[in-house]
Amino acid sequence: MLSTLAASPALAQTPPQTLHVYGPGGPATAMKECAAAFTKQTGTPVDVTAGPEPQWLPQAQQDADLVYGGAEYMLTQTALAHPGLVDEASRTSLYARESAVLVRPGNPLHIKRLEDLTRPGVRLLDVNGAGQMGMTEDMARTPALIANLQHNTRTSVKTSAEAVALWQQQPQGYDAWITYASWQPRLPGSALVRLPRAQRVHRGTPIALTQRTTQAATARQFVAFLKSAEGHAIFRRNGWE
Repeated sequence: MLSTLAASPALAQTPPQTLHVYGPGGPATAMKECAAAFTKQTGTPVDVTAGPEPQWLPQAQQDADLVYGGAEYMLTQTALAHPGLVDEASRTSLYARESAVLVRPGNPLHIKRLEDLTRPGVRLLDVNGAGQMGMTEDMARTPALIANLQHNTRTSVKTSAEAVALWQQQPQGYDAWITYASWQPRLPGSALVRLPRAQRVHRGTPIALTQRTTQAATARQFVAFLKSAEGHAIFRRNGWE
């Protein structure tokens, strides 16, 4: 009888379910560091899948517990495009990140403000999506500056992943990239130019439970960790405020 009880599966401890989190690549490094810290603290595995939405959406519709965005509008777009996926009532705003300009090592063109990017021959890289939709226009504000920046934009892409590839593979092809300051730690060798305060904008980082999650309590526990001092410190190390 004792040996039967000892072998009984009912007496074995059930391992915790994995929490599945999906979102764009921009906040991925910070989100994965938070996931690892949360797992170490609680024992609950957290799997963060990041990248352009079309790459992860089919799987997310099957098993996502949480979805985050690289800007507030991104999560709103996901919710509007895929009714029944996002639990809007659970939506939480995490931390903001600041726009800036990435330039080549040593800032050879001596870029200090947006007007410097409009000089003849300056080659700009632009992301028109992935949390940066319309960001350059919001920063420039005036019609003339908007037009002049557009004139010097050599390439526009939809995702930061595409921009990172171009920036790294064609160092002679692009002089500057208007993006988030949070990208600089992930691109060694790039220099960061913080613009005058009047030319900076901020975008948020929202997260929400999904309507399909069966782990709502654990998902909320992870969101609480993201909002904690430890979670904030991880995001700050990765370029958030």
